[in-house]
Amino acid sequence: MAFWTQLGLLLWKNFTYRRRQTFQLLIEVAWPLFIFFILISVRLSYPPYEQHECHFPNKAMPSAGTLPWIQGIICNANNPCFRYPTPGESPGIVGNFNASIVSRLFSDARRLLLYSQQDTSIKDVQKVLGKLRQLGNSSGLDLKLRDFLIDNETFSDFLHHNVSMPSSAVEELLDAGVNLQQV
Repeated sequence: MAFWTQLGLLLWKNFTYRRRQTFQLLIEVAWPLFIFFILISVRLSYPPYEQHECHFPNKAMPSAGTLPWIQGIICNANNPCFRYPTPGESPGIVGNFNASIVSRLFSDARRLLLYSQQDTSIKDVQKVLGKLRQLGNSSGLDLKLRDFLIDNETFSDFLHHNVSMPSSAVEELLDAGVNLQQV
């Protein structure tokens, strides 16, 4: 049989079946129209509102490294939506967390560990350990406020010029004892 002959016989069979089953034909026509009218009524009662496009902060995948991945989870926990593109949407940028506290902490620790020969940070750490040993050996009453200041720090100049304290009062304040147990 040819294609057109088969199509004509199939349409004739369908027409005959539909003519004999009028109730089924009405249901097959009315049911989609009923659902369509429900959709129209919902659309008319709740009109659409204008929503701006949404740009989300980038989140690194675990393959980018553990630190960027965890920062992406913690820093974007509330999943904010911005109207304008975020800095991390540029191609090739994994994370824009370079200014976060955790990144600075790790970069400072890395610098301390890698460049400790040229850096004076090890000497500062040794001073802190010495003061901690001194604290452990004594009651802590012989520590002075001056011991907690960095060498060449301008705290006394600040007190003298900005607070208008006399130099003798500033020296007495810096020589005051500090009890860390009370602090």
